[in-house]
Amino acid sequence: MGMTFTISRQALQRMLTLMGLSDKTVQDLLGVLNKQHRHVDAVAFIGLLIKSGLKTDQVANVLRRIGIDDVTITNIFNAFDEEKIKEEYGKLVQLELGS
Repeated sequence: MGMTFTISRQALQRMLTLMGLSDKTVQDLLGVLNKQHRHVDAVAFIGLLIKSGLKTDQVANVLRRIGIDDVTITNIFNAFDEEKIKEEYGKLVQLELGS
């Protein structure tokens, strides 16, 4: 069962600005979120944050401030890593080698 976390546009904008993102970068990110009707899954959200220039530890801090616990954050990053691997190498297949 999925969980939903909510953050106001203003709080997210303030948080990202304090983390050093430019106003233009923050507005671009908020524009992407608006195009997605302000709903985005966590894996896609961290992808957006990383593409915007935040480092992994900064992204984790954003997620913590939203109210996500560390175990869930780890699971989100693991899912993100799996998606990156699939993008880079295509679908993974199971190989069985005989003797």
